[in-house]
Amino acid sequence: MSAYKRILLAVDLSEESDQLIDKTCEIAERNNAELSLIHVIEPLSFAYGGDVPMDLTTIQEQLDDHARVKLDSFAARLSHPVTHKFIVSGHTESEIHRHCDEHSIDLVIVGSHGRHGLSLLLGSTANGVLHGAHCDVLAIRVQPIK
Repeated sequence: MSAYKRILLAVDLSEESDQLIDKTCEIAERNNAELSLIHVIEPLSFAYGGDVPMDLTTIQEQLDDHARVKLDSFAARLSHPVTHKFIVSGHTESEIHRHCDEHSIDLVIVGSHGRHGLSLLLGSTANGVLHGAHCDVLAIRVQPIK
C-alpha cells in the first residue's frame, strides 16, 4: 500500500521551481499517486491594502492568464502525469491549506529557500504551509539561480 495517494505540488513558477520536478515525480511514481499542481496569486488589492482608486480587474486577469501559460509549461516538463492544475487567488498558505483539505491531499510539496536570520524569524511560505497543514508537508530545498 502506498503512503500517498494524492500529492499536491505548490509552485511559485519562478526559475527555481524546476528544482522540484525530479523529487516530486520520483515520489509520485513510487506511490503511484495522483499529482496535482497549484499556484496561488495574491490579489493586487492585498498589496495595496484595498485602497486603490482604480479597477485592477484587467491587470489581475492578465496575471491569471500569464500564470496559466507558465503552469501549463511547467506541467509539460514533468515525467509524471498531472491530474489537476489549479490557479487560485488569495493568501498563499491559507489557499494551500484549504485546497489540501477540500481535495483530500496526503502530501503537499513546496520549495524552501532555506533563509536564515530575520526572514527565518518572520517565516516563509514553506514554514506557513507546514504550520496549519492537516497532511504531510515536504519542503524541498531550492538553490538560487545565478
